[in-house]
Amino acid sequence: MKRERRGHSLAATALVNEAYLRLIDAQHIGWQNRAHFLAVSARLMRRILVDIARSKGYKKRGGDTIRVTLDEALSVTAEPAQDVAALDDALHALAVFDDRKARVVELRFFGGLSVEDTAAVLKVSVDTVMRDWKFSKAWLARELRSPAASERARATARVS
Repeated sequence: MKRERRGHSLAATALVNEAYLRLIDAQHIGWQNRAHFLAVSARLMRRILVDIARSKGYKKRGGDTIRVTLDEALSVTAEPAQDVAALDDALHALAVFDDRKARVVELRFFGGLSVEDTAAVLKVSVDTVMRDWKFSKAWLARELRSPAASERARATARVS
């Protein structure tokens, strides 16, 4: 969150508070270990950020005139202004292709986990995480550059 653009409507503390509130309500989760907690937290933060990004695109709130963009330093693509909703759609497509690679992106990007923590959560080696991370960045960059990706994101915002 600290690398998000200025004027972003969600502060890091608000994101953590929202995630905490949702985790408290989830009493049915049998926490296995720290890695399990980190994985669930990363997925939850992804959902919160994507929900907020998509809500900004609703027609009743001004359509796609206000967009939540990713800062170039944080972005997994070469283009700095990719939409969080488009990234989520691309991650769903990547998960169909290779679920572990999508989980690596989710844990590192949305969860902020280090390579070592990501490896521990996924129970793979650090080298495997790095290979998956490099592949995923290239795959997502290609996917997000395609004209169909931006159209899918706009269509999803209109339907949601």
